[in-house]
Amino acid sequence: MVRPFDSAQDKLRREEKRVKRKIFALTLCAMLFALYPSVHAQQPAKVPRIGYLQGGSIATSTHRIEAFRQGLRDLGYIEGKNIAIEWRTQEGTYQHIRDRLPALAAELVRLQVSVIVATGSGDVRAAREATATIPIVMIVDSDPVGRGFIASLSRPGGSITGLTNFAPELSGKRLELLKEIAPKFSHVAVFGTSTSEGNAQELTAVDAVAKVFGVKLQFLDVQGPKDFETAFRTAGKGHADAALMMVSGAVAVPQRTKIAALAVKSRIPMVYQRREYVEAGGLLSYGVNIADMDRRAATYVDKILKGAKPADLPVEQPKKFELIINLNAAKQIGLTIPPTVLARADRVIK
Repeated sequence: MVRPFDSAQDKLRREEKRVKRKIFALTLCAMLFALYPSVHAQQPAKVPRIGYLQGGSIATSTHRIEAFRQGLRDLGYIEGKNIAIEWRTQEGTYQHIRDRLPALAAELVRLQVSVIVATGSGDVRAAREATATIPIVMIVDSDPVGRGFIASLSRPGGSITGLTNFAPELSGKRLELLKEIAPKFSHVAVFGTSTSEGNAQELTAVDAVAKVFGVKLQFLDVQGPKDFETAFRTAGKGHADAALMMVSGAVAVPQRTKIAALAVKSRIPMVYQRREYVEAGGLLSYGVNIADMDRRAATYVDKILKGAKPADLPVEQPKKFELIINLNAAKQIGLTIPPTVLARADRVIK
């Protein structure tokens, strides 16, 4: 079959169609190219999210929080840039804090954080009950094996790892220090919280040392901030000539200035677990540097974010204990600190 020649008009129509198709294709490519940066900008790289759970207020724990942030910065993590932190804190009586922690832990789980940093025993327990899959880094716990948080210090074996602070052993050591600075004491008031994690263990350790020294112990139960004044009055009526502070940090640390003032007013030599009390006017503290433990916790977060499993990360034990003494407080209660004790102090406040 012989195809007839195209007319000039037919050729023109075909050329118009070809040009239109080409313009449409170029326009479509231009639109897609223009949209690409916008779509790309809406899909930034995923930033790891950390949950920080603490049974205490941010206002009274700024040094600990800053230490944790510094630990992260030392490892290259900048909050708001390449890492996000969800802060969940609580303050009040020990019972109130304990009741609220599960809800705070559940919030972090719903946010699907990559790891939960738990600052104390109650925080660890709340986090563990809220999730069995999200890794948990504990910062301060005196007996993680005894509480069932981990299988052993060297092989935690579950979703929890972090640091321990040996609280039961330290309580006995603090009583020994009291004997050195006030050798004639025979009646010690022990400020504690009967419902607190580890309270019974600490009392057992103190009681063992008290029996060696022939010292009578008087346990004073402190459940909340309002109980401190009552406890000091009871200690005075009982003729206590020295005292140990074993109340949960979440309850006591926010009241540290008031506690130190009450101890001075009652003229009772009191030994504390943490340096914050002595910096607020208290007499003497012996224990681990809690802020340093917060800083060290960042190394666990880093390893977990890079793929390490908590079960394989050994729990870190404190390598150094610090003795802090406030000579001004000693002067106010009429106590002379022996040179042998002063010589061992890591810091002396004058």
